[in-house]
Amino acid sequence: MTYHTPVLLKEAVNLLAPRPGGLYVDCTVGGGGHAREILCACGPEGRLVGLDWDDQAILASRERLREFGARVQLVRASYVELERVLMSLGVTTVDGVLFDLGVSSRQFDAPERGFSFQREGPLDMRMNRQSGATARDVLRTASLEELARIFRVYGEEKRARAIARNIVSVREHDPLETTTQLARLVERVLGPKRGTIHPATRVFQALRIAVNHELDNLKRGLESATRCLKAGGRLAVITFHSLEDRIVKQFFVDQSSGCICPPDLPACACGRKQVLRIVTRKPVTPGETEVHANPRARSAKLRVAEKL
Repeated sequence: MTYHTPVLLKEAVNLLAPRPGGLYVDCTVGGGGHAREILCACGPEGRLVGLDWDDQAILASRERLREFGARVQLVRASYVELERVLMSLGVTTVDGVLFDLGVSSRQFDAPERGFSFQREGPLDMRMNRQSGATARDVLRTASLEELARIFRVYGEEKRARAIARNIVSVREHDPLETTTQLARLVERVLGPKRGTIHPATRVFQALRIAVNHELDNLKRGLESATRCLKAGGRLAVITFHSLEDRIVKQFFVDQSSGCICPPDLPACACGRKQVLRIVTRKPVTPGETEVHANPRARSAKLRVAEKL
């Protein structure tokens, strides 16, 4: 059974532009779909380091990439640990880095992971199930103000405070334990489903981001990946919602900007150097055929930059 259907597979690998004999990092290796294509493109001497903080993903990718033998090194770690992992492997720089953000199909479909409101399961939502607070912990202990902030900022939910108020009200006598309990509570506040988007979608997204510190980790991961790239190496990032895409876009813009001194200064005083060259002026998105075959790909955006 396929662990996860890789999104924008050909586009991501083509724009990453693997070189024969190069060394690449898949920071979210998942089931190994993108990693396999990268290894095929840079073989037979090319190598890949795959990171994932989900132990099940590492097991799945190890099986899928078995044919590549010693050309692959898989490590259970978050991409914020990229530099530490590479140092432990005796690596200083790499030829390319890929991030495929979001939740894999296997994680999303597993009720025990708690990512989906469509299946009864515990309110967990941790990518790394071995540590950290669960979504249940957050819902039980966060203040009304903090819950409202999570839903408003991470879920862009307009009625964040009303939802937070209801959670605080019910948890005193009936704490939320399962995904369906939370989904029903949100539905009571916002009303029934209209169109194709369930009313609890934004709340579940917000909780997942908060539990896994996804936005802060993304910023740190992009900085680490850029430092690890060789000149001419490329950084490719696939995002699945506007908050992630905004961070990637702004990071690329910042890193592709040189001197920011006022134009009337006779010489540069800021010392700022351009680090990246943006390869994709507009994000690459899936075509109709891919979206039809894999509806979860519909919100994906791919951005690529090259180290100078």
